[in-house]
Amino acid sequence: MNRNGLYLVIAALAVVTIGLSMYIYREETRSGVEIEIGEDGISVQEN
Repeated sequence: MNRNGLYLVIAALAVVTIGLSMYIYREETRSGVEIEIGEDGISVQEN
């Protein structure tokens, strides 16, 4: 593999890592109201 291919692989890994980190951060810090409707009725929880 030549040097340009190596740079491409490193850049792709960096993009995937940054994207995954942003997704996890957003999911962990998500706030709001969660509404569930089930057999036991309606459940409302604040995150």
